[in-house]
Amino acid sequence: MSRSFVKDADESVGERLPDIPLSEHPNYVTPRGLAQLRTRLVALRERRDALRLSTDTLPQQRELAEVERELRWLNARVGSAIEVDLAQQPRDRVAFGARVTVDSDEGEASYRLVGEDEADVEHGLVSYVSPLAIALLGARVGEEVVWQRPAGDLSIEVIRIEYPDDA
Repeated sequence: MSRSFVKDADESVGERLPDIPLSEHPNYVTPRGLAQLRTRLVALRERRDALRLSTDTLPQQRELAEVERELRWLNARVGSAIEVDLAQQPRDRVAFGARVTVDSDEGEASYRLVGEDEADVEHGLVSYVSPLAIALLGARVGEEVVWQRPAGDLSIEVIRIEYPDDA
């Protein structure tokens, strides 16, 4: 095998992994979402500092490189965060940060429109740039919107709009 395809053990020291791609969308965050990002940042810095004390093995060096890459990404996300004041959001229509209850042929469901980094579909947290959020943004109680999904379009009616306290 050619030497150009073999990595020597000491070549990985100081390895810098490629950056994690950043979203092209504005980085809107709820107060809760920003707090989560900052908590992750602190925990990752602590992990990095611990790894720097013991990078004796290649797996530890690789983990350190991965942690440093994630730190670069998190620093960029926190630095570009635009915290949305939920108290200033309109109460009569769906906007960023709203918890929206909808009804459709598939039943009733609630979703909260949040930033990309806070999204967690299993817990009803959907990114504001998702097809569901795009369909809901600007809608009022009683309005019907069409959610364009891969499984087929679904007509949904907005039945409640709330803005949770993110204190």
